Amino acid sequence: MASNKNNQINIPEAREAMDKFKMEAASEVGVNLKQGYNGDLTYREAGSVGGQMVKKMSTIRTANYTRADRTAIGHEIKVRYIATITI
Repeated sequence: MASNKNNQINIPEAREAMDKFKMEAASEVGVNLKQGYNGDLTYREAGSVGGQMVKKMSTIRTANYTRADRTAIGHEIKVRYIATITI
């Protein structure tokens, strides 16, 4: 079965932000990344950078639910709360 994953970043600003985020995560765990190809990294180093990125991203929590609309009787609206935990 073919995978339908598409993790390509199409927006240049998003790519720049992700690269910056990756560099920050690498410096936090003590891995020296360089611009471009980093094929000389060990699995452990690459994994620690990715793990740090996930750790930082997972501090954002969302809650989705449906509640009664207060302005229209019998209607419901979808509510989404986003909370960010800052360290």
